Amino acid sequence: MRIPVPRSLGRSVLALVTGAVLVTGAVVTAGPAAAVPGNGNGGGAGNAAPTLVQTDEGKLRGTRLDGYRTFEGIRYAEAPVGERRFRPPVPVQPFRGVADATTPHEPCAQLANGTTNAFQTFNEDCLFLNVTTPAGLDAARSDLPVMVWIHGGSWVYGNGANYDASTLAVEGDAVVVTINYRLGPLGFMAQRDLSAGNGAVGSGSAGLLDQQEALRWVQRNIDAFGGDPDNVTVLGESAGASSVCAQLASPTAAGLFDKAIAQSYSCTATYDTLAAEEATGQTVATTVGCATAADVAACLRAAPAEALLRAWPGGSFVVGGSSLPEQPGTAIAAGRWNRVPVVHGNLQDENTLFTPLSLTETQRQALLSADPAVYTATLQQRFPGRAEAVAQRYPLAEYGSTLRVLAAVASDVGSALSTCTHVAAHDLLRGQQPSGVFAYSFRDQDAPALLDFPYDPARYDEGAQHAGELPYLFPGLFGGPLTAEQQALSTTMVRYWTNFAATGDPNGRGVPAWNAYRTPADVQGLDVASQGGVGPVDVAADANCAFWATR
Repeated sequence: MRIPVPRSLGRSVLALVTGAVLVTGAVVTAGPAAAVPGNGNGGGAGNAAPTLVQTDEGKLRGTRLDGYRTFEGIRYAEAPVGERRFRPPVPVQPFRGVADATTPHEPCAQLANGTTNAFQTFNEDCLFLNVTTPAGLDAARSDLPVMVWIHGGSWVYGNGANYDASTLAVEGDAVVVTINYRLGPLGFMAQRDLSAGNGAVGSGSAGLLDQQEALRWVQRNIDAFGGDPDNVTVLGESAGASSVCAQLASPTAAGLFDKAIAQSYSCTATYDTLAAEEATGQTVATTVGCATAADVAACLRAAPAEALLRAWPGGSFVVGGSSLPEQPGTAIAAGRWNRVPVVHGNLQDENTLFTPLSLTETQRQALLSADPAVYTATLQQRFPGRAEAVAQRYPLAEYGSTLRVLAAVASDVGSALSTCTHVAAHDLLRGQQPSGVFAYSFRDQDAPALLDFPYDPARYDEGAQHAGELPYLFPGLFGGPLTAEQQALSTTMVRYWTNFAATGDPNGRGVPAWNAYRTPADVQGLDVASQGGVGPVDVAADANCAFWATR
């Protein structure tokens, strides 16, 4: 179901839910819940694939459902606790016997938030992944494309197990892996004493390196599940898309994947430097009582996880260590990146989610007015010297309220989620990869909304809000059932995504042609048939990018 937003919600929530797609702490499973009987070694009807799989580290027993297999809660690295806290991950060690892989593991440590109902846990033993495959595989087969999903959640929330990968696996004939990685300060906090102990890698890169360790596990083991280790696509949404961009620029990720899909986070976005983030980490150390300790690093490793999470002001990737030595945009522009085919895109109305959350309820109510005087005064304040020109581009009558106009502007320009920022990334990638970049714009105005604001739709229509495309790839993630038209769009998107994973090109039978990116007019619009359907759109014109580029 949609998540209602309390009218009292204030500014502080913006930082907490940016990119968040963790809707509940429970695993969302849209497929049948009943396992199909089998003997665990290829039993069951026909050539059903085995639920007992031998990996490099040991044997795993999974579950066979209606049309697919799942192997959940697979450890890919040793527990990052004690002396391992804040350090690079340690590869999982071999084990004896058969490990149970029939239930997912608890997410990485994160705080609860009432708005998104995020699952609160202080568990740090969380470096686990989940594998979903079609059920009817020959046991000797190992040629399916592999898709490794990195969840979003502002780098502070999320759980790989929340994403039901059965549709991608079955309809796309693919092996899908969803992963957990360290979040918040445990995954992204830099601090000078921690950096000194980590050598060239510095600190603040644990989450990035966790993702790489999961990809190394895939390289070693995915053939046992039917997947091809030489045909791996890394993909993610929001904070997960930023992870994809960071992995494209990371020298230590070279050779770990063959294609990339980044959904709703521009690869031109910039992150803080190691020096800046070490200063933030020092503030955290002070807050938890470690700044004056004889051994600050040891004190931080012993501090309660909850205390660290509550002291953390937020942050993301850190630029400066050996795993991310320069900004992703800089690395791509200079040709110092992991050159692979890329799908990159965003949603038409990304910031209808975040614009209200950046304001108090009193401010929101005032801006929900259709009063031209409020509109004019707001534009004069927000866009001094350009208010009249902005008003011509974003007429109040067309949008219904000043608040919706502000959301439209923010969706077009000004953030890592905005359309014009994505166009910049498309152009940058295309300059390095002339025939291997495919851009999209998700545009279904009635897509399920992550957060349902209690406002009159005539005054605030959420449109194609941030994260709205996710239920089209992962059924049941949030929102109710898709309509027939939306289900048809879902089928097309799944085919595009899995065609790309298989071949590096989203085109194939039964889907409209998708042009490789050359100009913003080549962006593939993804919409229901009655509202424009699927085909090329000029997103730079729609988002007024030329207008915003002039000052």
